[in-house]
Amino acid sequence: MTFKETIAADVHDVFMNTDEFSDIHTVNGARMAVQIDSNEQIEREKRMDQHMDGIYKNQQLIYVAASEFGSLPAQGSKLTLDGKLYKVSDAVSEAGIYSITIEANKGMGR
Repeated sequence: MTFKETIAADVHDVFMNTDEFSDIHTVNGARMAVQIDSNEQIEREKRMDQHMDGIYKNQQLIYVAASEFGSLPAQGSKLTLDGKLYKVSDAVSEAGIYSITIEANKGMGR
């Protein structure tokens, strides 16, 4: 098995394993394994302004398997997580896993 094949297998067997790191959530109407990374989001928030013009932004950083999610979402596109509407503020493909930062203005995701 090549290194790339090992990484591809690890996406589901390790990183997105619901017995270890992930939980099942509904994303854009589809149930899939999702990691919600509160620790990394806290670090990112320290580097970003969260209060622009008096509007509070609710941000979340999620990880999903590219093979389950589909195409990498475009910045500014809409995404629903567990029935709440968010806007994609950043999305990066990282070896078969998407790192997606989503945000909602206060009240938008309700």
